[in-house]
Amino acid sequence: METRVVDNPAKSRYEIFIAADNAAEGASAPVAPPLRAGELAGFADYFVSGDEVAFTHTEIEPRFGGRGLGGRLTHAALDAVHERGLGVLPYCSFIRDWIAKHPEYTDLVPEDRRDAFGL
Repeated sequence: METRVVDNPAKSRYEIFIAADNAAEGASAPVAPPLRAGELAGFADYFVSGDEVAFTHTEIEPRFGGRGLGGRLTHAALDAVHERGLGVLPYCSFIRDWIAKHPEYTDLVPEDRRDAFGL
């Protein structure tokens, strides 16, 4: 499934959308309703304070659950924060757990704050 992740600073969140080429995917599945091009599948709320981005909540719409979209969203959001040269404060348990499973992202969390997040 192709997706697109964008930063929406007006809502202080990263959003993940279903790409246009997935519009027909799932249409013949008996359980899942068809996907619509450009459909919002989920988001990761954040706020910026100084040189850090605090992630507070991540949510994937229930009908998109189990497709790995939370991981794709988190990966893209953390990469974007890294490109901006900012640190990450993973107050959101999903993002904190994702970082724990991907230790190459631990460096984004300021060293003096890692213990507080169990990283």
